[in-house]
Amino acid sequence: MSTASFVRLICLAAIWGSSFLFMKISTFTFGPAFLIEFRVGFAGLSLFLVSIYLRKKLAFLDNFKHFMIIGLFNSALPFLLFAYAAQTLNASTLAVLNSTAAIWGALIGVFWHKTILTLKAFIGMGFGVIGVAVLVGLDAVNIGIDATLPIAAGVMAACSYGLATNYTKTAPSIDSFENAHGNMWAAVLWILPLLPFVPMQGEPSIKEMWSVLVLGVLCTGVAYLLYFRLVVDEGASSALSVTFLVPVFGILWGALILDEPIGLNTFVGTFLVLSGTVLVTGFSPAQLIRKRQKIEQV
Repeated sequence: MSTASFVRLICLAAIWGSSFLFMKISTFTFGPAFLIEFRVGFAGLSLFLVSIYLRKKLAFLDNFKHFMIIGLFNSALPFLLFAYAAQTLNASTLAVLNSTAAIWGALIGVFWHKTILTLKAFIGMGFGVIGVAVLVGLDAVNIGIDATLPIAAGVMAACSYGLATNYTKTAPSIDSFENAHGNMWAAVLWILPLLPFVPMQGEPSIKEMWSVLVLGVLCTGVAYLLYFRLVVDEGASSALSVTFLVPVFGILWGALILDEPIGLNTFVGTFLVLSGTVLVTGFSPAQLIRKRQKIEQV
């Protein structure tokens, strides 16, 4: 991996890790529906401006069904579920739950694409389940029965990403930037009908308004551009390594800015979840290095 790509990778992990922080700050006042509508709306506007600069026209109506499917499972639904969970759970907990998306993707692939899992993948899934239990166990004890639905929402959000991943394997072949752009506007359409039923809960402060703006423009719009640039430059496997760095930054930002406690369960749960993800995905930094060296030799 080149130095420029490595810097992009770290920046992307830091940005995506901070998204849970900004949701935690703003979700109490905006409520899940308005918060995520603003998030995907600002992201859509950001990508629209980029599309004008790049002179890329979005064929939204031509691929309407595809964008609505990917917009639901890759953005609208998981964003809403995480925003709801953020009203109760720590940002660090949300970041680690998010990293189980790869495990869910592998499990769903067994039923969807008849993928055969290796023993290593099964062990990885076991690690992931135990890790989530360790991670959210203390939260459940401290918060009480009110933590049940938020924890379930966080798990379902990661599962939704797994569904989106499996759908893209058989989805129409569309330019990655156009996918990101159309995805955001489809999410706007999905969330719009919810606004009258899930109203804002107060008058947002300047801090909360800035959090929503940063969440949309930086954590969604800019992050997608960084991610797809990594995919183009280094390949999907290398870009996947961001999955293992996001929880680190999620925990870091939560502790530094929100004074969230980092207990033994946080370290143990995070280690188990990330180890499980490595086993399920077959990700290996050593393999990536060898692959890169072969490419450079050619």
